[in-house]
Amino acid sequence: MKRIALSVALLCAGSVQAADLLGIYQDARQSDAKYGAARYQVEAGREKLPQGRAGLLPTINLNGASTYNNLDAKLPNEREYGYNTNSYTLQLSQPLFRWQNWVAYKQGELQVGVAEAQLTAAELDLMVRSTQAYFDLLNAQDVLTVQSQLKKASREQLDLSKKSFEVGTVTITDVNDAQSKYDIVSAQEIAAQNDVNVKREALRVLIAKEPPQLARLRDGVMLEPPMPADVEQWALSAQKNNLDVQVGQLNAEIAAREVERNRAAHMPTIDAVGSYGRNHGAGSTSSQSEFEYRNWQVGVQATLPIFAGGGTQSKVRESQALSAKSQQDLEAAKRNAAQLARSAFLSVTSGVAQVRGYEAAVISSRSALESNKLGYQVGVKINKDVLDAQSQLADTAQKLAKSRYDTIMAQVKLKQAVGSLSLKDLEEINALLER
Repeated sequence: MKRIALSVALLCAGSVQAADLLGIYQDARQSDAKYGAARYQVEAGREKLPQGRAGLLPTINLNGASTYNNLDAKLPNEREYGYNTNSYTLQLSQPLFRWQNWVAYKQGELQVGVAEAQLTAAELDLMVRSTQAYFDLLNAQDVLTVQSQLKKASREQLDLSKKSFEVGTVTITDVNDAQSKYDIVSAQEIAAQNDVNVKREALRVLIAKEPPQLARLRDGVMLEPPMPADVEQWALSAQKNNLDVQVGQLNAEIAAREVERNRAAHMPTIDAVGSYGRNHGAGSTSSQSEFEYRNWQVGVQATLPIFAGGGTQSKVRESQALSAKSQQDLEAAKRNAAQLARSAFLSVTSGVAQVRGYEAAVISSRSALESNKLGYQVGVKINKDVLDAQSQLADTAQKLAKSRYDTIMAQVKLKQAVGSLSLKDLEEINALLER
């Protein structure tokens, strides 16, 4: 019987160059539909600024008309003739004082900030999803490897128990136990293979192609607890720097300015206006003589709203309620960010401790397996003891690998919660992979 060690929980790197985490992330940036939608969303959001600026700039309109007229007169003299008239007017209006337009322009600046923050959040989310999909597939492959190795060991133990039964050194109970164990791990192997297929498909959706062979974590990777070691410092940082909080702050300011914009509907508006017009005709109702008029005007136009049926006051009240709602949304975002940071912090600290515990447990389980195998050979242990020891080692090795993946993911989510996750963090994780 070959010794089952920690390495049974890890797939060996093949001769084909394996893809690493950075490669998967770059593929996801090019192919992920959710991130692609976020990029187009920010392009649309950036247009809010020129749209708001348009309310401060002049508007120019050109109107033209060409009309054919037919005159058929009976009295006092009978006559009939037709003529054509052409006209055009060029009009210009420049806002001098429209406070609601100025507020709308400032809202446009804030809306661009929202769009940019949302794109950054989408980038961080893509980093998290790429890392999660990467390690989910690795973990599923680890489980399959363990089950395959355990199935092989169970097969060998079943064959050995059958031979021992034939020579009378074990009972039929030992054979039945070995057969039962083999059947169980065979079913577990099928389930593990299905999970690998599911996780591979999830990665395929992310990168829009068949997932390549993935580079694995090196054996004995050391993971460190978060620094600083104070969970409340991370929570406070999340309340300030989390991207959802930043978006909430911008939305709250936009909502407050919406109240101001609706109130400005009570204020007067002042515009500089000018026009130039030309009117040409081949006749008129009183004469067939050709004529041409040209005129231009320049002035200032002021409008004072007096009453709009109560609609303005209603819009003010509506925007005030929405502004209060945005403050509550901001508070909820802050609390959620703090909770995410605390949860991720605790997951990292407990994960680091679990990794160390499982590392020690693997050593102990390996020793227990060797002792049970030796005891079985000399007759002081039964077949079930060896099978149980094999299962214990395989299970512990798998839990060690998974605890490493979970701890790394907790580190990534902790930095996402405080808004500090970056490509550098993925590069550091990538350095932990086999080459």
